[in-house]
Amino acid sequence: MSEAVLATHSLQKRFGGIVATQNVSLALMRGERRALIGPNGAGKTTLVNLLTGMLAPSSGTIALEGDALTPLPPHRLPRRGVVRTFQITQLFDTLTPLETISLVIAERERAGSRLWRPLTRATTYRDEAAQLLTTLHLGDVLRERAAILPYGKRRLLEIAIALAARPRVLLLDEPLAGVPASESREILDTLAALPPDVTVLLIEHDMDIVFRFASRISVLVNGALLVEGAPDEIARDPQVRAVYLGEARNG
Repeated sequence: MSEAVLATHSLQKRFGGIVATQNVSLALMRGERRALIGPNGAGKTTLVNLLTGMLAPSSGTIALEGDALTPLPPHRLPRRGVVRTFQITQLFDTLTPLETISLVIAERERAGSRLWRPLTRATTYRDEAAQLLTTLHLGDVLRERAAILPYGKRRLLEIAIALAARPRVLLLDEPLAGVPASESREILDTLAALPPDVTVLLIEHDMDIVFRFASRISVLVNGALLVEGAPDEIARDPQVRAVYLGEARNG
C-alpha cells in the first residue's frame, strides 16, 4: 500500500463561528482498512460528509488519486469511485433486493434511462445482482420487499448497493448501528470479506469491531486529528486513553 487513493489537505468546515473540521490532512492508501474513531461530537460524520460532497469545505482540498474532488456534487462521486453508506438506512422500501441491485448495476452501466423498464428481465444485471446478494447473505430474501426485511438485512442491502457501484473507496458510517447482536454476525462477515482492492474507511463506536477490522486507525477529537497509527499503537496511546477515559467519566 504505497499509493494514496483518497487524500485531504488542510480540510476545514465552519458553521458560523463553530469549526467542525480543523485542518484535517488524511491519506487513505489503496486497499487500506482504515477506522475513524473519536468521542461523540468529534466531527466524524461531518468529515465523511465532506469527503462525499454532502458538505462543501470552507477551505482545503480533497483529491482522488491526485484529481480534485472538492467541486463535485455528491451524485457525481459514485462514478468517480467514491461511495458511502449512512448511519440511518436509506433504501427503496417498495423494491426487492434483486430489483434494487439491478437498478444500481444498470445506473453504473449508464443504462439509467431505462430505469422504469422491468430491469430484472435483463439477464446480465439480474445475474450479477443475485450473485452479489447471495455473497452478502441476502440470497434468501432476493424477492422480499425491503420494507419488511429485518434491520440487519437492511444494513446488508445498503452495503450491497455500495458494492454494486464498484467503488474504489468505500466509506462506511456505523454499519452496525442499531443492529441487534443476533443479526450482527453476517455484517461482520461481510466487512471481513470486502474486496481487497477497495479502500475502506470505517466509522464505528464499537472498539472490538474497530480493532478486528482496521489496519490503521485515525482518532478525531474536536474536529481535528489527534493521532494516527496501527491498532496496537492506538490502544497504548496515552492521549487516546485520556480522551476515552474522560468521556467515560463524564458519561
